[in-house]
Amino acid sequence: MFCCFNQSFKITPEVFACWMRLLLATPDSVLWLLECNSLATANLRQAAQDQGVDADRLVFAPRLPLDQHLARHAHADLVLDTRPYNAHTTASDALWMGVPLITCAGDTFASRVAASLLQAAGLPELVTDSPQAYETLALELAQDHERLQQYRARLAQRQGALFDTPAFTRELETLYLKLWQAQAPN
Repeated sequence: MFCCFNQSFKITPEVFACWMRLLLATPDSVLWLLECNSLATANLRQAAQDQGVDADRLVFAPRLPLDQHLARHAHADLVLDTRPYNAHTTASDALWMGVPLITCAGDTFASRVAASLLQAAGLPELVTDSPQAYETLALELAQDHERLQQYRARLAQRQGALFDTPAFTRELETLYLKLWQAQAPN
């Protein structure tokens, strides 16, 4: 099951068309999306039909309390990021919950956040540099359940800078101390 819990305004026509090609290439798959509003839901269902995909293959997840929202990640196989505005907290949530994510890094801060999170999680190979590479990687992973499980296992180990909260805290506190010392009167 493909998944993207990003806000619907981040879903561009180009990204959605890519996702529809992925659904057409993987007949047993669905795309799980966040239900943001009824108008977006209706428009996305119509766009799917216009591209030859049964609208029922789009599954909309209602808003839930945070603990329930995070728990449902266990049912996703692969998170598909949006571009040019990447997932931020949504990407972090997916990685912390052990779900592989792929992204296509751009040239701006907003289009590189998910790439930074994947680097920090020790999964730079899930960062692509073009829409074509993104689509190719998504299709490869959708057809390789063993590889997806290997990524899940790596994420479950919680290795990498993303998961090392004590080290991050120490480094941030050290930086704060240096900043304070630099501003302190002699």
